[in-house]
Amino acid sequence: MDNQAFAAMDAKKKGSGPYFTESSRTSIVTTTTDEENMRGDKFQHQHGLHWIITGLFVVGDMAGGGLVALPTAVIQSQFWPGIIISFIMCLATAYTAYALGESWVIMQKRWPEYREHCRKPYAEMGARSLGPRIKAVVSGCIDANQFGTAVVYLLLSAKNIHDSIKAFSGGSVNLNFCFVILILAAFLLPVTFLKSPQDFWWAVVLAMVTTTVAVILICIGGGIDYHTCSPHSELPEFRITNYFLALGTFLFSYGGHAAFPTIQHDMRKPYEFRKSVVLAFTILQTLYLPVGIIGYLTYGDSLRESVINAIQTVWIQQAINILITVHCILTLTIVFNPLNQEVEEVFNVPQHFGVKRVVVRTGMMVAVVFVAESLPTFGPLLDLMGGSTLTLTSLIFPCLFYVYLQAGHEKAKGEKCVPDEILSPRQVLAYAPKRTIIICAAIIVFATIGGGAATFSAIRELSTTQFQYPCYVAPFLHVDMSNNEGGHTTCCGRWSNVTWHQTTESCMEYKPFFN
Repeated sequence: MDNQAFAAMDAKKKGSGPYFTESSRTSIVTTTTDEENMRGDKFQHQHGLHWIITGLFVVGDMAGGGLVALPTAVIQSQFWPGIIISFIMCLATAYTAYALGESWVIMQKRWPEYREHCRKPYAEMGARSLGPRIKAVVSGCIDANQFGTAVVYLLLSAKNIHDSIKAFSGGSVNLNFCFVILILAAFLLPVTFLKSPQDFWWAVVLAMVTTTVAVILICIGGGIDYHTCSPHSELPEFRITNYFLALGTFLFSYGGHAAFPTIQHDMRKPYEFRKSVVLAFTILQTLYLPVGIIGYLTYGDSLRESVINAIQTVWIQQAINILITVHCILTLTIVFNPLNQEVEEVFNVPQHFGVKRVVVRTGMMVAVVFVAESLPTFGPLLDLMGGSTLTLTSLIFPCLFYVYLQAGHEKAKGEKCVPDEILSPRQVLAYAPKRTIIICAAIIVFATIGGGAATFSAIRELSTTQFQYPCYVAPFLHVDMSNNEGGHTTCCGRWSNVTWHQTTESCMEYKPFFN
């Protein structure tokens, strides 16, 4: 390995990660008051996030978009297979989150420069384990992941706002859904001009709170609808592609790993991230499981891409709409930041506010809006992300990096080792713990097969069953993009015409979803 390449790679970089700017790092001073800290065995900062707050941060980063689609995934994969897949996905992603955390601890032990500011900790793991070329691959995947998440959350927020307008206006206001996307993006744009959401660390924690309240309301609303809807609930016909689409949704629901190393790096005691992982994934499973069960038992195949529209009590439905929209908007303000800074670094945009920042960040918003207007349905797009970039960043990369870094750490203990050495696969098999190799190999095989199938199924779904004309094409074909399907609620039963209301005016028109 070329030492000059690593020296350049290790040089300090200006900018920030997704959550904190470099200026905020100046208050994070390392403590070296005892021998352990000097060795890096239990390296810590004087200031930073507590492991409990970090766990809540992780939950807020992941919960939201996947939550509303999770019941659909359980229905697509049938009940018991869906619950089992959900548990397996939770365990697998929790392990890979633990692996990422332990990998960063190893990085800080072996290379002291990572105890200070590091703009791209995830990419640095790839460089140290598999070489500088992998660093570029990881950065590209993370950027694609952040971009896709921004599109999904923009679409979900616009859909919720569109549904709320129909609900509160009694259907009298027929606003084009594509216009809602543009209006929402215009309101969000000024917020993205801020340097960083470093002063809004509470935003993700607040997002977690809104999601928790939304889960409670979904369970209450589903319980109210149960006696009316459950007798009419059915399951869609068996299709193997439904399982793969469900797998993509599960991956999206549990896969926020791209941001984990940055969050961990902002902890006061980074080595306690394992505690945060246990807390976060326990909370996630506690939130997801009741929503998946209530959606399956109450609504069956009348459910579409979002469980929110299935709730027939209007005030509960719209309260959930508002809560999830708040979550998505809060998360959007953070998701945009690393994307903007990445592009600004490419174009050498100054750190201070100016015309160049406005131009670059407006261009990024335009790009996100263009994709949202091109694919105006978030369900299959969510599945596509889950099967592609999220599979890499949440399952495959963490396992690869953990095995290589752990093997290098063990090799360095027993013999003189060049710090910049990239181990061969044979050396990894010789030095890495066998149990770790077996677990990681199983996860990689599962992720490769499942992720590939989910990606193929999502692309097929986007181009066939769930195809919608792009917003900028529909007017020329005289296609109505108002999403005015007769109401704001997907009523129960196979034909979406069963409700406990006296009339069916609020019911959406029947539209096949699972075939």
